[in-house]
Amino acid sequence: MNTRPSLTIIRQIKAPPARVFAALTQPDLMIKWWSPDTGPTVSVMADVRPGGRFSIVFRMANGQEHNPQGVYQEILPDQKLVFTWEWPGSAEKESLVTFRLAAKDGGTELILTHEQLPDAEAQISHERGWNGLLNRLDIFMGKSL
Repeated sequence: MNTRPSLTIIRQIKAPPARVFAALTQPDLMIKWWSPDTGPTVSVMADVRPGGRFSIVFRMANGQEHNPQGVYQEILPDQKLVFTWEWPGSAEKESLVTFRLAAKDGGTELILTHEQLPDAEAQISHERGWNGLLNRLDIFMGKSL
């Protein structure tokens, strides 16, 4: 059996689960922080329901634009968000992202799992990207809502 790479990142966010979930699911909030580096988020479309699609366009600090897209699979408000993840025009196959949220120490323990990545190189680049994105989320949570 050939197992595809995955990654897991655990973060403590200084905001309650409801605020973190809102930042992960409300386009008017997502557009303020959803980028893995200092570049802007250009657009966000999110139909947050099982079977609903999302599309995010962000511009990296180096000027490159990226457009991850996917379909929401499971939504448990303030607890869990599961969606497919794909890069249009890429040979990379669809993968699966899960955010788990739990109240902890006056904030939120966020566990991000990204499964079914195509190879070790994609695992490394996605881990770098997700860490950058979660850094932005943490900063945003300190400034918003």
